[in-house]
Amino acid sequence: MKAFKFLFLFLLFSARLFAQDAVLISEGNFVRGVIKGTNFSSVAIMQDDQTIVEYQAKDIQSFVWNGETYASKPIVMKKKMEFRFFKVIETGTVNLYSYGDKGVVAQAPQPKVKVRPTFGVGIGSGGFGGGIGGGITIGGGGRRNDDQGSAGPKGKISYFLEKPGTGPMQEVNLDNNNAVKTILLQKLTNDEDLAESIKATESFDAKNLTAYIKAYNSGKK
Repeated sequence: MKAFKFLFLFLLFSARLFAQDAVLISEGNFVRGVIKGTNFSSVAIMQDDQTIVEYQAKDIQSFVWNGETYASKPIVMKKKMEFRFFKVIETGTVNLYSYGDKGVVAQAPQPKVKVRPTFGVGIGSGGFGGGIGGGITIGGGGRRNDDQGSAGPKGKISYFLEKPGTGPMQEVNLDNNNAVKTILLQKLTNDEDLAESIKATESFDAKNLTAYIKAYNSGKK
């Protein structure tokens, strides 16, 4: 009997560990399950009853996938304000996000699931389909809402800085050294040592960009 109780508790604990993903609809209102994929404008999550539900970025605040947070943020695309999911890299006085994580839309095995048709998740054979701006397709069904717009170049990870209270987030073009220095000096203010280091930096990449944001935020705590 003791062995059975131990096995039951172990299985229960393991199930909770497995379903660490979650969709945050609003404060205190969230759905737990297993994230099955995202195309940055919508996200699909499989709930405990094996039902897959798709949420649009405009309708939720964020989702957590494999311990990483993707926040819904507004961005102007083709002169129109839309919402997309941005991966949260660093938060604090200044926030750093990335867009276009190459691992997000990778192929995945086709699960045997039930689907709520009201969310338009198609079923077919194969893995994930759907591109930036379109609905997620579980299986080989056709792409819905095949919008070619994206918040950044396809196949490339873009980075964005946000300093709450100073306007919308801005893209950081790592290919333009002077442009990166300009935006960092505008956002990371009142830190002379950091400013001198930024001015002396000969090239920027994701690693040292993140390091500068972290250093600035830690100094503001």
